[in-house]
Amino acid sequence: MSRTAAMAYLVGRLTQVRTIRSQAPRLCFSTTLQAESLSEHLATGHCMEKENRKGYQRPLGENISRREKIKFLVNALLELDDSKEAVYGTLDAWVAWEQNFPIASLKNVLLALEKEQQWHRVVQVIKWTLSKGQGNTMGTYRQLIRALDMDHRAEEAHKIWVKKIGYDLHSVPWQLCNLMISVYYRNNMLESLVKLFKDLEAFDRKPPEKLIVRKVANAYEILGLIDEKERILEKYSDLFNETRKEAKKKSKKAKSLKKEQTPGNVDTVTDVMDGTQAD
Repeated sequence: MSRTAAMAYLVGRLTQVRTIRSQAPRLCFSTTLQAESLSEHLATGHCMEKENRKGYQRPLGENISRREKIKFLVNALLELDDSKEAVYGTLDAWVAWEQNFPIASLKNVLLALEKEQQWHRVVQVIKWTLSKGQGNTMGTYRQLIRALDMDHRAEEAHKIWVKKIGYDLHSVPWQLCNLMISVYYRNNMLESLVKLFKDLEAFDRKPPEKLIVRKVANAYEILGLIDEKERILEKYSDLFNETRKEAKKKSKKAKSLKKEQTPGNVDTVTDVMDGTQAD
C-alpha cells in the first residue's frame, strides 16, 4: 500500500471511531477470539506505510496517537455488555498494539470511566491489570477499594483490604486507612471499623484529622462501647483543640490534595485524553 493510500486509511479509521464504538461489542469484542481479530486487523498489511526510502514498513497502528487509542478503548468499554470475557478480550486486543504494557494509558482510561461513574467497569479493568502482573501498588488498591464501595460491594472491598493491605498497617498511608474506615462507616460494618482503628493504634499510628476520630467514636457509641468512645476522644483531644488558623491551613491542604487526586477534577473524557503523556 502506498503512503498516500495508507494515510487515507488512517484518516478513515479515526473518522469512524464513533461508528466502530457502537459496533465493537457485537462485531469485535463479544469473545476473546473476536477481540484478537481487532488487533490482527490493525496490524495487517492493510495498515502499513513506508518509514523511509529504503522501504521499511511497520503497522500503521503504531502511528495512531495515544489519545485516539485511549478514546477508542473508553468508548468500546462503555458500550460493552456486562461480560468479564468481553471486557478482558477487549483489553487483551487493545494492549496487543503496544510493545510495552501501557500502564499510563490505562490510568487515563480509568479516570475517564470514573468520570462516567462506570464503577463496575473500573473494577474489571483494574482486576485485569492486576492479573497481568501490573499496577500492584497502594494507589491501585485504593482505586479498586473505592470503586468496589461505589459499586455497592463493600464486603468484597473488605476482603481485598484483609488479603492485600491490612496485614502490614505499619506502612499503609493514612489516606488509604481513612478510605477503608469510611467504607466501613458508610456500610455499617462497625466491628471491622473499630478493629482496624485498634490495629492502627497498636502501631502507634495517630490519626491525622478529627473526622476519623469522630467516625470511630460514633462507631463505639453505636456498639455500646461508651468507655472506648470516651477513651479515644480524650486521647486525641488535641485534634479538637487546634486553633482556627491551624484547622483552616489543614483544610486547605487537604482540599488541594483531594483536587489533584480526584477524577472529578477532569471535566470530560476529552480532557483526560488531552492530559495524556507518553508511556
